[in-house]
Amino acid sequence: MFVRLQREGEFQQSVELVGKKWTAAVLLAAMRGARRFVDYRSRITGISNQLLSQRLRELEGHQLIERVVVPTTPVQILYRPTERGAGLMRVLHPLVEWSAPNDG
Repeated sequence: MFVRLQREGEFQQSVELVGKKWTAAVLLAAMRGARRFVDYRSRITGISNQLLSQRLRELEGHQLIERVVVPTTPVQILYRPTERGAGLMRVLHPLVEWSAPNDG
């Protein structure tokens, strides 16, 4: 049974965001502990630096990823999921499990 959505436009925007090329991979890398840009690059094979930067900024704009500047020498930039992003990842986790190859 389907529940009527009061905010169908917001739902549609969310689905389109997650469905964009590389967005799910970035979220999955965050779910698996990526924090620095280089961590994301090593976990997402084939994504360019430019596109990774674009996706991280986009996810930050949607308050799913938080950009943290650590005042060290040299300055360290971390990207971590917000509470909202962690909530989305909990919703996506069953899809990750479902998409894994079936061993049985």
